[in-house]
Amino acid sequence: MSIVYKRSEGLTDAITNYCPGCTHGIVHKLVAECLVELGVLGDTVGVAPVGCSVTCYNFFNCDMHQAAHGRAPAVATGIKRVQPDKVVFTYQGDGDLASIGTNEIVHAAHRGEKITTIFINNAIYGMTGGQMAPTTLIGQKTTTSPFGRTEEHSGKPIKISEMLATIDGAKYVARVTVDKPANIARAKKAIKKAFRTQLEGKGFAIVEVLSSCPTNWGLAPTEALQWLRDNMIPYYPLGTFKDWEEE
Repeated sequence: MSIVYKRSEGLTDAITNYCPGCTHGIVHKLVAECLVELGVLGDTVGVAPVGCSVTCYNFFNCDMHQAAHGRAPAVATGIKRVQPDKVVFTYQGDGDLASIGTNEIVHAAHRGEKITTIFINNAIYGMTGGQMAPTTLIGQKTTTSPFGRTEEHSGKPIKISEMLATIDGAKYVARVTVDKPANIARAKKAIKKAFRTQLEGKGFAIVEVLSSCPTNWGLAPTEALQWLRDNMIPYYPLGTFKDWEEE
């Protein structure tokens, strides 16, 4: 009997620790497949900071380095500059990248660091208890905004992709989601393009992935995906915001 599907060689055999319905696992799979298909798995170093992404080193079958909260771009910069022949990526959540690590990601992009960032946006702090994040939507209830986020108190949710796309050093910026097969295919294409941006020495690349967090949203997995479609995608539109091949 022939094999029609198997676990990517880019992933270990570790059993996932993510909550039911969390889409981190899907994104891990896509990243792993891209590294294998590009032939760079053995030359890759991933950097994961604090948050749900912190356990990445259990799942990716490549060298991994842990960074302090928000500092993954700085650590990745150091690795890439010391070992420019390596493929270096960061895997970060919105509580990490868009809050404590905003300065790091902005300046990494500004310097045009030849690294790739996978940015998981689920509009909330996941691992640390469901607090309001910079990406939390207006009206969205969290443990620190029990009556819903308001623009008057917290401002509007930050749109990281649109902001980074204005920076010259950022050469590829895209926003995708993994809520259904067609979008998963588009997400993989974007992730592969982000790694190819690095391989061709063009500069900084980031793929923002709209993700669900059923546990902290207080929804069933299927309900969480629908909430993402109804609420996140209208505010965070999908698409490519910067592409060096089209400039």
